[in-house]
Amino acid sequence: MKRCLWPGDDPLYISYHDKEWGVPLHDDQRLFEFLVLEGAQAGLSWITILRKRDNYRKAFDQFDVEKVARYTPKKIEKLLQDPGIVRNRLKVESAVTNARAYLEVQEEFGSFDAYSWRFVDGAPIQNRWKSHKQIPPRTKESDAFSKDLKKRGFKFVGSTIVYAHMQACGMVNDHTVDCFRHKPLS
Repeated sequence: MKRCLWPGDDPLYISYHDKEWGVPLHDDQRLFEFLVLEGAQAGLSWITILRKRDNYRKAFDQFDVEKVARYTPKKIEKLLQDPGIVRNRLKVESAVTNARAYLEVQEEFGSFDAYSWRFVDGAPIQNRWKSHKQIPPRTKESDAFSKDLKKRGFKFVGSTIVYAHMQACGMVNDHTVDCFRHKPLS
């Protein structure tokens, strides 16, 4: 069975690739989770974040956006002592800032799902990359999505981070054409 090169032989990475990455996601709580995790990943490898994902879920109340939006400075200090997550103050504070902005987006658009999928006209972009080297770090869609998120007060949402979010949430199919997951997600 042929798959994209990036998971290598790590069982956790392989499971993530085979079951989650690129599958269209329309659940607001899971979309918030990926937004926080992609921001936490900035400057680190995704496998580092995957290994900490269960810790993040526990630390961030299962990514209940309403609870995270109410986090106080005291709660942020507690999170910064948690060795199970990336203890970067700016990243932890951005999760809280982003939760508050996320609630505003939900209020305006009915859901974050409705808001975010507008950037791909409601359907996954179907790419046909022959090599992982062809996959861009950002696109015009991720540029527009990033710019709009920043305008709304979100942090750690540069175009490259947003493109990784779009890939993870199935807004774009970036499985290479020889990967067994490409066709089912087309």
